[in-house]
Amino acid sequence: MTSTMPPRSLPGEPDAPPRKRGLAARVSLGRVFAPVPSEFLLIASTALLLTLFGLVMVLSATSATSAAAGGSPFEAVLKQLAFAAVGVPLMFIASRLPIGFWKRVAWPALLIGIGLQLLVFTPLGYDLGGNRNWIEVGGFTAQPSEFLKLALALWLGYVLFRKQTLLGLWRHVFIPAVPVAALVIATVMAGHDLGTAMVLFLIFLGALFFSGVKLRIFIIPTLVSAIAIAIFAITSPDRVRRIMSFLNTNCLDDYYKDCYQPLHGIWGLAGGGVFGLGLGNSKEKYDWLPAAANDYIFAIVGEELGLIGCAVVLALFALFAVGAFHVIRKTDDPFVRIVSGGVTVWVVGQALINVGVVLRVFPVLGVPLPFMSQGGTALLSVLIASGVLLSFARSLPDAVARRQAAIDRARAAAGR
Repeated sequence: MTSTMPPRSLPGEPDAPPRKRGLAARVSLGRVFAPVPSEFLLIASTALLLTLFGLVMVLSATSATSAAAGGSPFEAVLKQLAFAAVGVPLMFIASRLPIGFWKRVAWPALLIGIGLQLLVFTPLGYDLGGNRNWIEVGGFTAQPSEFLKLALALWLGYVLFRKQTLLGLWRHVFIPAVPVAALVIATVMAGHDLGTAMVLFLIFLGALFFSGVKLRIFIIPTLVSAIAIAIFAITSPDRVRRIMSFLNTNCLDDYYKDCYQPLHGIWGLAGGGVFGLGLGNSKEKYDWLPAAANDYIFAIVGEELGLIGCAVVLALFALFAVGAFHVIRKTDDPFVRIVSGGVTVWVVGQALINVGVVLRVFPVLGVPLPFMSQGGTALLSVLIASGVLLSFARSLPDAVARRQAAIDRARAAAGR
């Protein structure tokens, strides 16, 4: 009777299956350790440095007031560190996801984001600084509009990508992009958060611009949105008062009212000079400057680290923008270009608005400094958005070619 059993290997001779598994393992390691593009390194390194810089400044800005209130001087920074410990791994996990994944989650992400934002109008929501844009669940607070920024960028990228050949016609640009973006912005403006609404509007404009929409079509929603924001601003007595205070050339007359915070922000920057007072030596953080660890953390950077510290922060944001714009320039995928443009305009534009508020170029808008301001939800959202950019950087044609070359080298080495 003829045996159907496969021949056994001779002693000392390796079996074929283990050799295949070894080959697969080497090829997999080749993928893992394949060289990444310079854009990946630039975006990842600046995101990590800004996050680390922010943790140091949050500790410096909150330690004194926390200790004076009878708590631990490390209480605020430990909370921020916990969110960073979650956000940084999520950034690198997001960087490994393919572009197809981000296309598939565009619609679900938008619907979930709007649903979470609507929770602020339920008993879970509460007011903070005149804005109803926060929810509290089980002792944890969150700002859903921060995740809505990324969801809107992904959704706009997907919709405009699908209509890429029809964007020369205004109706295909406006529908459904304009009504849906207006709905998203309206859910935030209903909570009286003008600063976040302006950032969402910038994301919308950035997506339209990088989709290649004709200028005449691009201008119409810009003008309509600008008029809507102006009407929203002037119909609120509180916003009118803050705008008029911002326009007041002699702000000392209104020192104890709306000028109090902007003046102390300017004084903090001026007090630091070129080299600063030294890390931890801020005077304004001793309850003189409201929101010292949040919207005005840039003032604490200027006071403690001086002009040099401020220049370093701005240089890091500039490098982040350079890496992101290289992704936009090199990609062949319209979806990648549009989403990258929206995310870049969000992060860099929000940083410029925050710095402009501290410098009293803009009225107080309540916009945090990305990566650096205290706030776990804001940090998580911007780190995940950075992970999306890193995922796109891996898909660049040069990066794919380098990755395939590394895999081929691993296979050649395994075959020897």
